[in-house]
Amino acid sequence: MADKRDYYEVLGVPRDVSAEDLKKAYRKLAVKFHPDKNPDDKSAEGKFKEVGEAYDVLSDEQKRAAYDRYGHAAFAGGMGGPSAGGGGFHDPFDVFREVFGGGGGGIFEQFFGGGGGGGGGRRRDGPQRGNDLRYGMEITLEDAAHGVEREIEYERSASCKTCSGSGSASGGGKKGCRTCGGVGQVISSRGFFQIQQTCPDCNGSGEMISDPCRVCSGTGRSKERTKVRVKVPAGIEDGSRLRSTGNGDLGVKNGPPGDLYIVIQVKAHEIFEREGDDLHCDMPLSFATAALGGEITVPTMEAKAAVKIPAGTQNGTTFRLRGKGMKVLGEDRHGDLYVHVQIAVPTKLSTEQREKLDAFAQSLGEQTSPMEESFFEKAKKFFR
Repeated sequence: MADKRDYYEVLGVPRDVSAEDLKKAYRKLAVKFHPDKNPDDKSAEGKFKEVGEAYDVLSDEQKRAAYDRYGHAAFAGGMGGPSAGGGGFHDPFDVFREVFGGGGGGIFEQFFGGGGGGGGGRRRDGPQRGNDLRYGMEITLEDAAHGVEREIEYERSASCKTCSGSGSASGGGKKGCRTCGGVGQVISSRGFFQIQQTCPDCNGSGEMISDPCRVCSGTGRSKERTKVRVKVPAGIEDGSRLRSTGNGDLGVKNGPPGDLYIVIQVKAHEIFEREGDDLHCDMPLSFATAALGGEITVPTMEAKAAVKIPAGTQNGTTFRLRGKGMKVLGEDRHGDLYVHVQIAVPTKLSTEQREKLDAFAQSLGEQTSPMEESFFEKAKKFFR
């Protein structure tokens, strides 16, 4: 035992480490030294096995107590430790089963029939996490700007109220499966080979229900309408997802529930067009105001704002109003509002108005605007 490193040192944790921190340290090292990440690296392979052996001992309360008292000598001579034949060291691949399978039958179990080894027939159909659900919530741009709280109603799988989640009409109709002896798996022989399979009678649960509940058909789950209050933060964007933990479907065999994801859909606005945290709007401007200058009032998400129009403003001119856009999500600031002026040309004129406009046009003579000058200069170059 003299050549063995201290198990706490192997995992890089203090001797008073909690079970949760111990698992985190193990997962990190198991991924780091995994053979797939370190092909043909014998040193990494050795450390991978060493990490698994250390975690097997320290994750078991009885083994850990013995190790804390006697060290590696506690497992010498077949005393039930990692060197004994009673269990072998902790399978390092368990960390990948937990990561990819969520503890409820993951990718390794799907392909390799449950893994884990041992002829004891470990039950495969244990508690499983419930499904995540999706709910589409439509809000206005004003809601997105200021934030809003809504109560939504949806349908999810929950514990059956008729049988209190037992699956049995009487509440006590469960009994061990006779076919598999309650382990959920059966072993059949094929010549020299033995094949372990899911029990066909209990589907791997290890239990049989003599009087299934009529509402849930023995599953212990039934559909119910549920209401949840959802807070939508100010500044949220179209397509964003909000997560409501534990409000998804209840898991199989009293497994933990999944989550509810609320997908935000922001309706198009009649005036404003959003671009990130900024807003854009087209503002009609009278010909007289564009020519003479003046002041106009424009709408914003908070209140009305005044914009000064200089004399000679051209069609399409953009004015920037700082801090009048959308609130930035999670921050105490706002984007900007861009006002694009569109000069409104009257479509109907009275005789008097037409005469005055003709007189005005004649008084201008050959005078042109900067926009016209720019256009004519370009045209001259084109026709040369």
